[in-house]
Amino acid sequence: MRTADRRVVLGLHRSRHRRDVLTGALDLGVTTIDTASNYYRHRSHRLLSEMAGDLLPKFVISTKVGYFRDGHSLNPARLRKAVETAAADLGRDPDTVLLHNPEHSAPDTEALLQACGVLADAAARGQCGSWGIATWDPRPLVGLDVPRPDILMVRSGLLVSSSVLEAAEALVTTWRPTEVRGMSPFGGSTTDPVWGRVDARMFLAAPDATLVQAAFRVAFALPDVTAVAVGTDDAEHLRELCGGLDHDLDTDVLRAYRLLLSQSV
Repeated sequence: MRTADRRVVLGLHRSRHRRDVLTGALDLGVTTIDTASNYYRHRSHRLLSEMAGDLLPKFVISTKVGYFRDGHSLNPARLRKAVETAAADLGRDPDTVLLHNPEHSAPDTEALLQACGVLADAAARGQCGSWGIATWDPRPLVGLDVPRPDILMVRSGLLVSSSVLEAAEALVTTWRPTEVRGMSPFGGSTTDPVWGRVDARMFLAAPDATLVQAAFRVAFALPDVTAVAVGTDDAEHLRELCGGLDHDLDTDVLRAYRLLLSQSV
Protein backbone atom coordinates (compact mmCIF):
# COMPACT_ATOMS: atom_id res chain seq x y z
CA MET A 1 0.00 0.00 0.00
CA ARG A 2 1.29 3.47 -0.83
CA THR A 3 2.33 5.53 2.17
CA ALA A 4 -0.13 8.41 2.46
CA ASP A 5 2.53 11.03 3.23
CA ARG A 6 4.89 10.07 0.37
CA ARG A 7 3.93 11.95 -2.75
CA VAL A 8 5.08 13.36 -6.07
CA VAL A 9 5.16 17.11 -6.69
CA LEU A 10 5.12 18.34 -10.30
CA GLY A 11 8.04 20.74 -10.70
CA LEU A 12 7.96 23.40 -13.42
CA HIS A 13 11.66 24.15 -13.60
CA ARG A 14 12.66 23.82 -17.28
CA SER A 15 9.03 22.87 -18.01
CA ARG A 16 6.90 24.17 -20.87
CA HIS A 17 3.85 24.14 -18.55
CA ARG A 18 1.91 21.91 -20.96
CA ARG A 19 -1.78 21.44 -20.25
CA ASP A 20 -1.72 17.73 -21.17
CA VAL A 21 0.92 17.14 -18.49
CA LEU A 22 -1.14 19.09 -15.96
CA THR A 23 -4.19 17.01 -16.85
CA GLY A 24 -2.15 13.81 -16.65
CA ALA A 25 -0.84 14.83 -13.24
CA LEU A 26 -4.36 15.28 -11.88
CA ASP A 27 -5.36 11.89 -13.31
CA LEU A 28 -2.48 10.34 -11.35
CA GLY A 29 -3.40 12.12 -8.13
CA VAL A 30 -0.47 14.55 -8.38
CA THR A 31 -2.10 17.73 -7.11
CA THR A 32 0.84 19.88 -5.95
CA ILE A 33 2.80 22.10 -8.35
CA ASP A 34 6.21 23.56 -7.52
CA THR A 35 7.25 26.68 -9.40
CA ALA A 36 9.10 29.97 -8.79
CA SER A 37 8.85 33.59 -9.79
CA ASN A 38 11.95 33.30 -11.99
CA TYR A 39 11.07 30.06 -13.81
CA TYR A 40 10.44 30.23 -17.56
CA ARG A 41 12.30 33.54 -17.83
CA HIS A 42 10.26 35.07 -15.00
CA ARG A 43 6.98 34.19 -16.73
CA SER A 44 6.05 30.94 -15.00
CA HIS A 45 3.17 32.30 -12.94
CA ARG A 46 1.40 33.92 -15.88
CA LEU A 47 2.06 30.98 -18.19
CA LEU A 48 0.79 28.50 -15.60
CA SER A 49 -2.40 30.52 -15.19
CA GLU A 50 -2.89 30.64 -18.97
CA MET A 51 -2.15 26.97 -19.63
CA ALA A 52 -3.95 25.51 -16.60
CA GLY A 53 -7.03 27.72 -16.84
CA ASP A 54 -9.91 25.92 -15.15
CA LEU A 55 -7.50 23.28 -13.82
CA LEU A 56 -5.60 25.70 -11.61
CA PRO A 57 -8.03 25.61 -8.63
CA LYS A 58 -7.54 21.82 -8.50
CA PHE A 59 -3.85 22.21 -7.69
CA VAL A 60 -1.97 23.18 -4.57
CA ILE A 61 0.48 25.83 -5.78
CA SER A 62 3.89 26.19 -4.14
CA THR A 63 6.10 28.98 -5.45
CA LYS A 64 9.34 30.70 -4.52
CA VAL A 65 10.53 34.30 -4.37
CA GLY A 66 14.01 35.78 -4.13
CA TYR A 67 15.26 35.96 -7.70
CA PHE A 68 14.55 39.11 -9.69
CA ARG A 69 15.46 40.14 -13.21
CA ASP A 70 18.48 42.03 -11.87
CA GLY A 71 19.61 39.23 -9.55
CA HIS A 72 18.96 37.72 -6.15
CA SER A 73 17.77 39.80 -3.22
CA LEU A 74 16.54 39.32 0.33
CA ASN A 75 15.37 42.91 0.59
CA PRO A 76 12.12 42.77 2.63
CA ALA A 77 10.30 45.33 0.48
CA ARG A 78 11.17 43.49 -2.75
CA LEU A 79 10.12 40.14 -1.27
CA ARG A 80 6.84 41.62 -0.06
CA LYS A 81 6.12 42.96 -3.54
CA ALA A 82 7.12 39.62 -5.09
CA VAL A 83 4.50 37.79 -3.02
CA GLU A 84 1.85 40.26 -4.18
CA THR A 85 2.96 39.95 -7.80
CA ALA A 86 2.86 36.16 -7.63
CA ALA A 87 -0.78 36.22 -6.58
CA ALA A 88 -1.66 38.75 -9.28
CA ASP A 89 0.06 36.76 -12.02
CA LEU A 90 -1.43 33.46 -10.89
CA GLY A 91 -4.88 34.95 -10.49
CA ARG A 92 -5.08 33.45 -7.00
CA ASP A 93 -3.10 33.36 -3.78
CA PRO A 94 -0.39 30.69 -3.77
CA ASP A 95 -0.80 27.96 -1.17
CA THR A 96 2.87 28.10 -0.18
CA VAL A 97 5.60 30.69 -0.70
CA LEU A 98 9.22 29.67 -0.18
CA LEU A 99 12.28 31.86 0.20
CA HIS A 100 14.32 30.85 -2.83
CA ASN A 101 17.97 29.90 -2.24
CA PRO A 102 18.70 32.51 0.46
CA GLU A 103 22.30 31.30 0.55
CA HIS A 104 22.78 33.05 -2.81
CA SER A 105 22.90 36.39 -0.96
CA ALA A 106 25.17 35.06 1.82
CA PRO A 107 22.90 36.36 4.59
CA ASP A 108 23.73 36.75 8.25
CA THR A 109 21.12 35.79 10.84
CA GLU A 110 19.52 39.25 10.90
CA ALA A 111 19.07 39.41 7.12
CA LEU A 112 17.64 35.90 7.01
CA LEU A 113 15.30 36.60 9.91
CA GLN A 114 13.95 39.70 8.17
CA ALA A 115 13.43 37.85 4.89
CA CYS A 116 11.68 34.96 6.60
CA GLY A 117 9.59 37.44 8.57
CA VAL A 118 8.16 38.82 5.32
CA LEU A 119 6.91 35.38 4.29
CA ALA A 120 5.69 34.48 7.77
CA ASP A 121 3.72 37.75 7.83
CA ALA A 122 2.29 37.01 4.38
CA ALA A 123 1.01 33.66 5.65
CA ALA A 124 -0.41 35.29 8.78
CA ARG A 125 -2.28 37.83 6.61
CA GLY A 126 -3.72 35.11 4.38
CA GLN A 127 -1.65 35.97 1.29
CA CYS A 128 -0.51 32.35 1.27
CA GLY A 129 -1.39 29.29 3.27
CA SER A 130 2.12 28.51 4.48
CA TRP A 131 5.71 29.61 4.06
CA GLY A 132 9.15 28.10 4.07
CA ILE A 133 12.64 27.97 2.62
CA ALA A 134 14.00 26.25 -0.49
CA THR A 135 17.78 25.86 -0.55
CA TRP A 136 20.00 24.36 -3.23
CA ASP A 137 23.11 24.49 -1.03
CA PRO A 138 22.15 24.46 2.66
CA ARG A 139 25.74 24.54 3.95
CA PRO A 140 26.01 28.36 4.31
CA LEU A 141 22.73 28.39 6.28
CA VAL A 142 23.80 26.00 9.04
CA GLY A 143 24.00 27.91 12.31
CA LEU A 144 21.61 30.68 11.26
CA ASP A 145 18.35 31.11 13.16
CA VAL A 146 14.93 31.44 11.51
CA PRO A 147 11.33 31.31 12.70
CA ARG A 148 10.08 27.74 12.45
CA PRO A 149 9.19 27.26 8.75
CA ASP A 150 6.20 25.27 7.59
CA ILE A 151 8.25 23.72 4.76
CA LEU A 152 11.94 23.16 4.10
CA MET A 153 12.87 22.15 0.55
CA VAL A 154 16.29 20.63 -0.18
CA ARG A 155 18.01 18.55 -2.83
CA SER A 156 17.46 14.83 -2.44
CA GLY A 157 18.64 11.61 -4.03
CA LEU A 158 21.74 9.66 -4.91
CA LEU A 159 23.57 12.62 -6.48
CA VAL A 160 23.51 14.70 -3.28
CA SER A 161 26.98 14.96 -1.74
CA SER A 162 27.67 13.97 1.84
CA SER A 163 28.31 17.56 2.96
CA VAL A 164 25.08 18.86 1.40
CA LEU A 165 23.10 15.95 2.82
CA GLU A 166 24.48 16.50 6.31
CA ALA A 167 23.81 20.23 6.13
CA ALA A 168 20.21 19.64 5.07
CA GLU A 169 19.70 17.27 7.97
CA ALA A 170 21.27 19.81 10.34
CA LEU A 171 18.71 22.41 9.21
CA VAL A 172 15.90 19.94 9.79
CA THR A 173 17.15 19.37 13.34
CA THR A 174 17.58 23.04 14.23
CA TRP A 175 14.72 24.65 12.29
CA ARG A 176 12.19 21.84 12.93
CA PRO A 177 10.07 22.44 9.80
CA THR A 178 6.60 20.94 9.74
CA GLU A 179 7.36 19.27 6.39
CA VAL A 180 10.55 18.50 4.45
CA ARG A 181 10.43 18.21 0.65
CA GLY A 182 13.05 17.05 -1.82
CA MET A 183 13.90 18.29 -5.29
CA SER A 184 16.10 17.44 -8.29
CA PRO A 185 16.13 13.67 -7.63
CA PHE A 186 17.92 12.98 -10.94
CA GLY A 187 20.29 15.92 -10.86
CA GLY A 188 18.53 17.49 -13.82
CA SER A 189 17.92 14.57 -16.18
CA THR A 190 17.22 10.84 -16.18
CA THR A 191 19.33 10.61 -19.34
CA ASP A 192 22.52 11.73 -17.60
CA PRO A 193 25.24 9.09 -18.17
CA VAL A 194 25.49 8.48 -14.43
CA TRP A 195 22.15 6.66 -14.49
CA GLY A 196 23.59 4.18 -16.94
CA ARG A 197 26.31 3.33 -14.43
CA VAL A 198 24.26 3.20 -11.24
CA ASP A 199 21.62 0.54 -10.62
CA ALA A 200 19.51 2.07 -7.85
CA ARG A 201 17.47 -1.13 -7.58
CA MET A 202 20.09 -2.38 -5.12
CA PHE A 203 18.45 -0.09 -2.55
CA LEU A 204 15.05 -1.79 -2.86
CA ALA A 205 13.85 -4.67 -0.73
CA ALA A 206 12.47 -6.28 -3.89
CA PRO A 207 14.11 -5.11 -7.14
CA ASP A 208 10.97 -5.36 -9.33
CA ALA A 209 11.12 -1.71 -10.41
CA THR A 210 12.59 0.24 -13.28
CA LEU A 211 15.91 2.00 -12.79
CA VAL A 212 14.13 5.37 -12.84
CA GLN A 213 11.56 4.26 -10.27
CA ALA A 214 14.28 2.96 -7.96
CA ALA A 215 16.34 6.16 -8.13
CA PHE A 216 13.23 8.22 -7.48
CA ARG A 217 12.17 6.08 -4.53
CA VAL A 218 15.62 6.41 -2.93
CA ALA A 219 15.29 10.20 -3.16
CA PHE A 220 12.68 10.05 -0.38
CA ALA A 221 15.36 8.75 2.01
CA LEU A 222 18.38 10.92 1.15
CA PRO A 223 17.47 12.90 3.22
CA ASP A 224 14.16 11.80 4.73
CA VAL A 225 11.41 13.74 2.91
CA THR A 226 7.68 13.27 2.44
CA ALA A 227 7.44 14.73 -1.08
CA VAL A 228 9.80 15.11 -4.03
CA ALA A 229 9.42 17.71 -6.77
CA VAL A 230 10.35 16.43 -10.21
CA GLY A 231 10.13 18.25 -13.52
CA THR A 232 8.82 16.60 -16.68
CA ASP A 233 6.98 17.41 -19.89
CA ASP A 234 6.00 13.75 -20.30
CA ALA A 235 2.88 12.46 -18.55
CA GLU A 236 4.05 8.86 -19.00
CA HIS A 237 7.30 9.65 -17.20
CA LEU A 238 5.22 11.04 -14.35
CA ARG A 239 3.14 7.86 -14.36
CA GLU A 240 6.30 5.75 -14.09
CA LEU A 241 7.51 7.76 -11.11
CA CYS A 242 4.19 7.46 -9.31
CA GLY A 243 4.38 3.71 -9.80
CA GLY A 244 7.66 3.63 -7.90
CA LEU A 245 6.28 5.02 -4.64
CA ASP A 246 5.03 1.65 -3.45
CA HIS A 247 8.46 0.01 -3.25
CA ASP A 248 10.11 -0.57 0.12
CA LEU A 249 13.75 0.28 0.70
CA ASP A 250 16.40 -2.13 1.97
CA THR A 251 17.38 -0.26 5.13
CA ASP A 252 20.62 -2.24 5.54
CA VAL A 253 21.83 -1.23 2.07
CA LEU A 254 20.78 2.36 2.68
CA ARG A 255 22.63 2.43 5.99
CA ALA A 256 25.76 1.00 4.38
CA TYR A 257 25.56 3.62 1.63
CA ARG A 258 25.30 6.44 4.16
CA LEU A 259 28.37 5.11 5.93
CA LEU A 260 30.36 4.92 2.69
CA LEU A 261 29.20 8.39 1.73
CA SER A 262 30.36 9.88 5.02
CA GLN A 263 33.74 8.18 4.72
CA SER A 264 34.30 9.56 1.23
CA VAL A 265 34.65 13.14 2.47
